[in-house]
Amino acid sequence: MNRLAGIVLALAAIAAGTFFFGWKGAILGLSCVVFFLLLQFSQLMRVMRTAQNSPLGHVASAVMLQSKLQAGMKLIDLIRMCRSLGVKVDTDTYRWTDAGGDAVDVVMARGVVARWTLIRAQPAPAPSPADTPAA
Repeated sequence: MNRLAGIVLALAAIAAGTFFFGWKGAILGLSCVVFFLLLQFSQLMRVMRTAQNSPLGHVASAVMLQSKLQAGMKLIDLIRMCRSLGVKVDTDTYRWTDAGGDAVDVVMARGVVARWTLIRAQPAPAPSPADTPAA
């Protein structure tokens, strides 16, 4: 939700409660705002608890992460999808790497995904015939 819209809705809830029910309505409106903020905090803590149990910057598949990314995705949604916090590479750039060596660099702007880059691992060089033992 947009921060300004949230503030306007909170003030509207308190004002409507005051208008219809007096000071008791103002307390009810304030209670509703506090309850909403507690729900948001609880959701954030649940995502952080999930990310805490994973290695930093690790994801199951970088290719699948790259295919699920969308411009404008919020940071909290990205962390929920990765189940891990990214490794900070540069200013507003975070990296998630999988077991195969593939990585995704995500550039954030104002807390949302601006762009991303898939970095493929270099394939292992094939052994030359001279290195293989003769049968």
